[in-house]
Amino acid sequence: MRVLLVEDDESIAEPLADGLARYGITTHRVVTGAQALRAPLGDFVLLDLGLPDIDGIDVCRRLRQVSDVPIIMLTARGDESDRVLGLEIGADDYMPKPFSTRELVARMRAIGRRTRTARATVSGRLGPLTIDERTRQASLRGEVLPLTPKEYQLLALLAADPGAVVDRRRILETVWEPNFFGRGKTLDFHVAALRRKLGDPRWIENRRGIGFRLVLPAGAAPG
Repeated sequence: MRVLLVEDDESIAEPLADGLARYGITTHRVVTGAQALRAPLGDFVLLDLGLPDIDGIDVCRRLRQVSDVPIIMLTARGDESDRVLGLEIGADDYMPKPFSTRELVARMRAIGRRTRTARATVSGRLGPLTIDERTRQASLRGEVLPLTPKEYQLLALLAADPGAVVDRRRILETVWEPNFFGRGKTLDFHVAALRRKLGDPRWIENRRGIGFRLVLPAGAAPG
């Protein structure tokens, strides 16, 4: 596994890189947000929030615009709002400093398993909607939808079994993380954004208190 470590504190970065190496993980380190945005992302990004040039939250947001590489935030900040915001804009997990390398590797492996499961979703089609897992894109009537990585993962999960209700907890644990503690409306916000991009709210039905399901709206053209 190859990891991009974005950390300007030498006293943290060096022992962390050494510790990861003992697990067979190769680390490429950069010290600024600008360098992170230019560097090869590898298989994982470990992102410090307190960078000298660009706030780590903004780096996370900009990385998510171009890649769905797993991101773990490393933070000494005690403010819960920073952690919640980071998770909501696309980070997969966060670890408060100080932390153990063993726990970090365990979390990386857990995120890797969830990512592989999500990517195993079979590409398919529902009327005019096409999900292409190979390219990680969804198209409606031949037009590629401008989805964020989280929106794509949400749509792909629902499309894996069209018509079946997927409960809210499973969605949060698959698309976000186990024991997700973010704002209660995070999932609803992403569903609303996805409905807007699909152009018809009837694509995603809400089973109040249970979850959501993907259906072909009545009268929708076959594509």
